[in-house]
Amino acid sequence: MSTPLQEIQKKLNAAATDSNAEFFLKMTRGKQKIYGVKTPVLNTIVSEYRPYSFELAATLWRSGALEEKVIAIKIIEKEGRKDPDRVLKFFKQFAQDIHNWAVCDGLGMQFLRGIVKTHAREIFALAGKYNRSADPWQRRLSLVMVEWYTRDKEYIPAIKKLVTQLEDDDEYYVKKAVAWIKKNFAKKK
Repeated sequence: MSTPLQEIQKKLNAAATDSNAEFFLKMTRGKQKIYGVKTPVLNTIVSEYRPYSFELAATLWRSGALEEKVIAIKIIEKEGRKDPDRVLKFFKQFAQDIHNWAVCDGLGMQFLRGIVKTHAREIFALAGKYNRSADPWQRRLSLVMVEWYTRDKEYIPAIKKLVTQLEDDDEYYVKKAVAWIKKNFAKKK
């Protein structure tokens, strides 16, 4: 009998194409394995394996391929509000293992979606920590994870503080996150 991870890997291998893998590799430029499977297939897998939730998400994340991490993110996005403390625990673990912008942004935006309204204090505390990290992906994550709050005037000063600390960052993807948040602020005027 196969495990859910083995079943998912079999489905990913069956749906993978070399052209998709080459495209994703160009787009993400990360260090991890890429199957080459498009999002609609990943969404179908998430729907099928969603009941396994947190345990499966952790197993997929450790397995390490881009698509496996995306599936883990999407499972927690769907199931996360059921156990916010666990979401935050997993988030802290997963934030230590980011190698490209796609995983960073999925982790910061989708993974936390179920708790953004109820756990702003905890999210901003983590953002402050990651904002000062030596890891450029964590610095980018510090802005991505508060992007949702740019819609609420109450959080603008805290977000601006995070942005200000990274305005002179040398890393390309951190600069892109700074520009993205500033663009969101400009839309509000």
